Amino acid sequence: MDPEPSQAITLNQCIQHLAKNLEAADLHYGHGAIDAQSEALWIASKQLNLSPTDALDQLDQVITPEQNQKALEVAQIRIESRKPLAYILGEAWLMGVPFFCNEQSIVPRSWIAELITDGSLEPWLPADGNALDLCTGNGSLAVLLALACPDIHVTACDISLPALSVASRNLDRHGLSSQVELLNGDLWDALEEPNDDNRFDLIICNPPYVNSSSMSTLPAEYHAEPALALAGGDDGMDLIRRIIAAAPDYLTDRGAILIEIGNEYEYFKKAFPQIPAIWMEVSAGDEQVLLIQAEDLR
Repeated sequence: MDPEPSQAITLNQCIQHLAKNLEAADLHYGHGAIDAQSEALWIASKQLNLSPTDALDQLDQVITPEQNQKALEVAQIRIESRKPLAYILGEAWLMGVPFFCNEQSIVPRSWIAELITDGSLEPWLPADGNALDLCTGNGSLAVLLALACPDIHVTACDISLPALSVASRNLDRHGLSSQVELLNGDLWDALEEPNDDNRFDLIICNPPYVNSSSMSTLPAEYHAEPALALAGGDDGMDLIRRIIAAAPDYLTDRGAILIEIGNEYEYFKKAFPQIPAIWMEVSAGDEQVLLIQAEDLR
């Protein structure tokens, strides 16, 4: 039986009720939550100012009738609008780190985040090294990189000024404005011409890579995001071709570039058969993110 709106319930009861409503609505997930249960946890935890992870340890905590009502209203907005929950709440979580979020940039998410936080990229990040987050968007990967490696300098650039305004808020939120530099421009145009002062030990990039056929069939939740941050042309490789073409000029001799390509593995292999990419293992498998060492691009 569903709880009465006027009755105090536990956090767990609130989550189960929300999940039931969300599951019945045929929503699509993938913007920071994998299913209805995860989004229900996210909505309910927000009412108590808890992170979703912390909320799991406090499932017996009481939710007031007012908090329960607010949670139900958020779920209803999610159902009716088909917008990603992160836009509705104004916040997203990536690897346990909170980020400000709005419709000026895509919702923070990337398999690269796993590789940053588990230490997989440390061989390419020397002390006092330089890293570049190309296509930074909301700045979440730059933030995670700076938090994981406080002794490096991070440059983050994007073509979208609105997205960079979101990134700036996230840098301020985490006290990283002095460690991370934001630049505006179309890919490499954001940087000065290659020189000894602007070469990078590691470049990370989660570019627009969705192929045109997939773009046309994306669920409404994805169409709520800026198309500029998703669409990668007919085969999804339009920007990636430009990225790889100039990457050698901006990498140190022992540097590397890490690129997320999502579900475009076959298109990447067809476009770049000559490149000996190293495929990185993430929770989605080993065909989502690739690393190319500078020596293999020259």
